[in-house]
Amino acid sequence: MKKVFVAGHKGMVGSAIVRQLKNQPEIEIVVRDRSELNLLDQAAVAEFFKTENIDQVYLAAAKVGGIIANNTYPAEFIYENLMMECNIVHSAHLAGVNDLLFLGSSCIYPKLAEQPMKEEALLTGTLEPTNEPYAIAKIAGIKLCESYNRQYGRNYRSAMPTNLYGENDNFHPENSHVIPALIRRFHEAKLNNDSEVVAWGSGKPMREFLHVDDMAAACIHIMNLDNETYQANTQPMLSHINVGTGVDCTIRELVETVAKVVGFEGEIKFDATKPDGAPRKLMDSSRLEALGWKYTISLEDGLAQTYQWFLNNQNKFRG
Repeated sequence: MKKVFVAGHKGMVGSAIVRQLKNQPEIEIVVRDRSELNLLDQAAVAEFFKTENIDQVYLAAAKVGGIIANNTYPAEFIYENLMMECNIVHSAHLAGVNDLLFLGSSCIYPKLAEQPMKEEALLTGTLEPTNEPYAIAKIAGIKLCESYNRQYGRNYRSAMPTNLYGENDNFHPENSHVIPALIRRFHEAKLNNDSEVVAWGSGKPMREFLHVDDMAAACIHIMNLDNETYQANTQPMLSHINVGTGVDCTIRELVETVAKVVGFEGEIKFDATKPDGAPRKLMDSSRLEALGWKYTISLEDGLAQTYQWFLNNQNKFRG
């Protein structure tokens, strides 16, 4: 029986990984609530790994949020993410854990990176200012994994997802990402019979979106690739790999699709005085495809599933 620790099991990605691991009878899933294990507490994390005999770690724990949250709480975003990843990676190493997967973000790449963004674009330019502290914490996590691989021969890999959405997303009206924010806004506008909904920005930036169930499947796939196969499709000491669909759309197209899925029939306006963020963010996921994985859930199908989950779980919203 393989003991697998999923850090951040109540978050969107962590919970999706747990759901998929439950289908594998040879795996014992290990999780801890924040009340049981504070990942910001170095001594507590070290003691956990010392006593639990963990075989694999999915490091999905993170402090996450949209543009407003990143702008409002930059100190918390950089501090908490750095602490969690440092505590877990170092303690896992000390306990002899050889297999770990760190979850990053596409925001690690420069704001004006060539599109689609390849893994090699890391550290080649200036980051998007609105989420720079979060991005730097994630870059540090990648380099942390690479350093333990280089010095100690560990098998610590990093998955860089594009924009994620789906079950257990955060639907907070201010601190959420674009898809859950739009779903909630259109849903409430429909209930209130509002004549219009205002979306932030010009609607022109292009974004790529991946359903969290696809992301979880990709994580498990990457974790369990043998070293020879994985290294044949990555650069030496390059621990991170992109996870995306290879397909993007404008924010305007996204907004219109969400309105359609929710059933809002009023007018949609765009407030161009609000920040757009990067003009385009499309991942080059050709390496992962070469390693045998490809997404399966289309954007419209995924949005419909997410809206249905939203309707079924309105009493569980985080934030």
